Amino acid sequence: MSVTAADPAPPVENPNADSGTWASRLLRDPGRLWGYVGIPIIVAGTLIALQRWVSGLELDSIEERWLNTERVTRAVVEHIQLSLIATLLVVVIAVPLGITLTRPFAKKLTPIFIGIANIGQAIPSIGLLFFLALPILLGIGETTAIVGVVAYCLLPVLRNTMVGIQQVDRSLIEAGRGMGLSNWTVLLKIELPLAVPVTLAGVRTALILTVGTMTLATFINAGGLGDLINGGIVNNRTSVLLTGAALTAGLALMIDWAAGIAEEVLRPRGL
Repeated sequence: MSVTAADPAPPVENPNADSGTWASRLLRDPGRLWGYVGIPIIVAGTLIALQRWVSGLELDSIEERWLNTERVTRAVVEHIQLSLIATLLVVVIAVPLGITLTRPFAKKLTPIFIGIANIGQAIPSIGLLFFLALPILLGIGETTAIVGVVAYCLLPVLRNTMVGIQQVDRSLIEAGRGMGLSNWTVLLKIELPLAVPVTLAGVRTALILTVGTMTLATFINAGGLGDLINGGIVNNRTSVLLTGAALTAGLALMIDWAAGIAEEVLRPRGL
């Protein structure tokens, strides 16, 4: 009598097994990979084409003064510095405030702070900058530009932080409390990680708004790429205008690209 060996049991899949690193997931998805590689290629190609076009022109003295390497580099560096400082302040202010306003003890204060943030975005950005630049307030300069842009870009991060926390499944929160976790631990271990995608989407929006709005800083003597754009308009020089506009658009696209990668990397696995 022969005994037939039983078929080996199929391996049990571990639901917690890592499906691969972020890089490996991208390699398995060519369309997604192009979404991350394509933007730098397009931006680099556009800027190279612009540089070749400008270098092929016979520039007059005004264009040479505006388009010299030192001046363009300084404008780009100023714009990046102003934008990053403003975005950092937005995150430092809006994220803790959004977390606080989702706590039960602060819910009565929510309409007040949301209303204040709405005022900052309801006022046209250029009007807000000019208002803050009045001598009796902040005056002209970089500080005024940063404060104005922070006020203008605060709402997306604040709103998204609150929405991200509020949409966390209440059963998960109750389960954590049932396990004996404190409210602070539940916030750090459950609510904040699950709110990361929505919060990062708000930060990404704020970054793009900051880069675009910061071009208006030129009107209050704060520098940035707005100097090139305004200089091209005032002096009727298309090459100067296109250079400033292309650099601003390229910077916005690259910052959005970097924010997209950060959003992908920081997103909790399984979401």
